Amino acid sequence: MVVFVAASLTRVRLWELAPGSAQSVAPRMSFGEDALAFATRYASDGEVMFVTALGSRLSLLDLTAAWLDDDVQILNYEERFGTQTPTQQREVGSRAMVTSKQIAEFVALTRLGIESEFVYGDVVIEEVVCEDLPDPQSACKLLMSGDTLVSFDGVPIPTLPSLIEAVTGRRVGEVVAIGVRRAGTDDVVIINVKLMASPDGDGRTIVGLMPRDTRTVKTPFEVGIDTDSIGGPSAGLAFTLALIDELSQGSLTGKTKVAATGTIDGNESVGAVGAIPQKAIAARNGGAKLFLIPASQSAEDIAQARRVGGSQMRVETVATLQDALDILRGIGGDLLPDATNSD
Repeated sequence: MVVFVAASLTRVRLWELAPGSAQSVAPRMSFGEDALAFATRYASDGEVMFVTALGSRLSLLDLTAAWLDDDVQILNYEERFGTQTPTQQREVGSRAMVTSKQIAEFVALTRLGIESEFVYGDVVIEEVVCEDLPDPQSACKLLMSGDTLVSFDGVPIPTLPSLIEAVTGRRVGEVVAIGVRRAGTDDVVIINVKLMASPDGDGRTIVGLMPRDTRTVKTPFEVGIDTDSIGGPSAGLAFTLALIDELSQGSLTGKTKVAATGTIDGNESVGAVGAIPQKAIAARNGGAKLFLIPASQSAEDIAQARRVGGSQMRVETVATLQDALDILRGIGGDLLPDATNSD
């Protein structure tokens, strides 16, 4: 008993990637009091679920169990967090979940004919782009995550589109004075940054940063999705489908229990996510008969998800929201009407 207790309390520098759970989205939704002036909520015979994977730190006892479990992958610190700290990763995951809800709201309501729009926020750096041998004046060396860019060569850049416009037409290697507000301060400092070529090889000139998604969505009524402390953007597709189902007549999924994973963008494209095999197990164990995953996943991810599903759960890939709607229609889901109350 003493050995078991000691093993359960002794943490090692390893983390798990394990199946989480499949949870229905609809019970987690709430709507503002003014929602009924714009749309009607409908009961559904089906169910849309989002899926999770676990990534907690292991104890010696957990590690022993993980070694014996084929469904669990053991990760070291670098594999689990990359170049981030655990705190940074939690913060990024939390922001990504908020953004995922916002985009899902925009896409679903727009699909239903309910006017919505994106409102761009500040230009905040999520991470800098570094070359193999970064120039001393590159963004990689001079800027940092959390910085807010406020001006470019003396011109205000209040939003990301204004930064893109300011950079367009500039030359690689050109040094530009950029006004920067450091995280946690109100002071603006001017930093001379040398512009670089986009690593995508598309010929673009860039500052050398990945911006944080600071967009918010302006809608005629409030939508809430309670996700507790779950982070990350991977539930975007599930949120979108569930919201469409909630605000449209009939059942989007027929009478089928459907799980979905994948990011969603404002143009309705579905993006790849991590831990597909573990999420497939969570979906299957949660009773899903259909699991929708991004078409942009690796061939290995897709094959593993289908092996997990076996004869119990059909696994389909989707590149867009329309792909998902077409598949749901094929399993008996109802057509998508306009949910607005206006005739």
